[in-house]
Amino acid sequence: MLDSIDYKIIRALQANGRMTIQELASAVNLSASPCLRRVRILEEQGVLKGYAAVVDEERYGLPVTVFVRIRLERHSEEKVGRFERSIRAIGEILECHLLAGDFDYMLRVLVPDLKSYENFIRERIHTIPGIAAIETSFAYGTVKRTSVFPDPPA
Repeated sequence: MLDSIDYKIIRALQANGRMTIQELASAVNLSASPCLRRVRILEEQGVLKGYAAVVDEERYGLPVTVFVRIRLERHSEEKVGRFERSIRAIGEILECHLLAGDFDYMLRVLVPDLKSYENFIRERIHTIPGIAAIETSFAYGTVKRTSVFPDPPA
């Protein structure tokens, strides 16, 4: 069970994963040794799953963000498993979420341009058997993006 200090540590690391232990300890009002011990426990428990760099997609060369909703024809264990294995193997797909509602999955895809997206759909998605429908939305701006979770539940 996480306590209030654990939540402070997590949120501080989400805001800046490159903080030193001394900076983190100061931010959460602990000394360095107990802070480091808590971080290691959070890592061992799988609460902290890793650390990553936040990269500007446009400067990286992938300025087009696409949200793709997919509905499957059937939901047998075999067809769902085949679809999900295929999705995991496609590098352009950064996220895949299960949905409730009209569609089964939502993908977040990064590509360099519209032609690349067309190729992605034709060569990567259309080759996956069992897809009944695909709906695409292009993001033309970002209003908010954060990796810091909201305040912990009460």
